Amino acid sequence: MDEKISTKAINEYSQAYAAKLADQFFAKKQQISGVEILSLCDVKQVNLFVIQELMNIWTQETEKIKSPFFDYETSEVKAALVQFQNVLSNHISVGKAEFQPLLQAAISKTIQLIVTPYDSYSEILESYGKGYLKTEVLRIELKYLKINKAPLENLLIKLDERKSELITGNEAFGLLDRILEEVNFTPEDLEQYANQFSKLLPLKIESLFEKKLTTVMPEKKLAQRTGAFSEPLSKTWETKSITPSKANPSRLRDSLTINQKFMFTKILFKGDFEIFSGEIEKIEALPSLNHVLAYLGERYPAWDRESEEYEEFLEVLQKRFSQ
Repeated sequence: MDEKISTKAINEYSQAYAAKLADQFFAKKQQISGVEILSLCDVKQVNLFVIQELMNIWTQETEKIKSPFFDYETSEVKAALVQFQNVLSNHISVGKAEFQPLLQAAISKTIQLIVTPYDSYSEILESYGKGYLKTEVLRIELKYLKINKAPLENLLIKLDERKSELITGNEAFGLLDRILEEVNFTPEDLEQYANQFSKLLPLKIESLFEKKLTTVMPEKKLAQRTGAFSEPLSKTWETKSITPSKANPSRLRDSLTINQKFMFTKILFKGDFEIFSGEIEKIEALPSLNHVLAYLGERYPAWDRESEEYEEFLEVLQKRFSQ
């Protein structure tokens, strides 16, 4: 792929937009209420993400009041806390200093959902720890989603049909992958949201991407540059004069976007997410890029080494095992 998302560009735009919108609102008022938040930004998703974060803060604060002397798990106490939350949600009051960072984060999250929805899905599926996602958590997440929500809605329907209260991360990714293929999901039009943001502060979608500085080389070119393989490459991909490289300490799986996970699974690993996951773990344990290339050559000789998907996979491996 020729371009990649620029986190820096998104953050800079979000900061500038939040400052301008906050200045505009707080020029007339000292505090903002929940009702005012819901109508603050033309892009409604921003408002919903602010409310979601306020509810998350509420959850964190309720954890602080728990005590070893009182039972907060009884149904009566839980019901009372829910009622308290409902009442409190109708009395939101936030000053500019506290509100602007929430607004900036919501804008950034919204732009990412618009431009890279697959990565947003990944964050939702992976953000609850221990490799599991609760169906009820997904249901709550969907209450705050307005843009590109169809795939996760379908995922929830599937989980409800299976009567699953808990699902592993691998199962969630695999199931969502099949859903995306079944419904032929196409992300919503970027320009309509760019136009809505631009009413306050001009936004060009192309400004959110940056050109890649390097192009991906097929294995043979990479091998020739590094001197890792003899010429010509043998069919068994035996290596010569291998010099192990210093591996990047970050995990390979963590460096992949959900879009890449879906793409690599579908094109390179025959649509089997479990096989993909297992191979990633094996690759992670290898000492160098040279060893990885030899392993893949032996395991998957039928791969199209000229395909875009393979070249992107190779680029990911280069980064992971770079010196």
